[in-house]
Amino acid sequence: MTLKQAQKIVDGWIHQHGVRYFNELTNMAMLTEEVGEVARIIARKYGEQSFKPSDTGKNLADELADVLFVLICLANQTGVDLSNALQRNLDKKTNRDSNRHLNNPKLND
Repeated sequence: MTLKQAQKIVDGWIHQHGVRYFNELTNMAMLTEEVGEVARIIARKYGEQSFKPSDTGKNLADELADVLFVLICLANQTGVDLSNALQRNLDKKTNRDSNRHLNNPKLND
């Protein structure tokens, strides 16, 4: 699935099942909440925190998909084409950082 297809699918889902998009501020708060759920899993699985009984059943892939869903909602409702935005961002990073990481002694063994 491409980003363009994902944006169309999410838009269709919203209009069929979600009635309408939540406003931008609500979706921003929801995005923050979902990113926090990803952080919780990462802190417990890869960090030094231990899992709690309430963490049972939490799945990183599902939580990342929740982040992506809300991000797509925000893009749709603000008129952002994520395919174009990502390409522009990659171009910017390539121009700015093409040698920066290659020359970083912290990243090289």
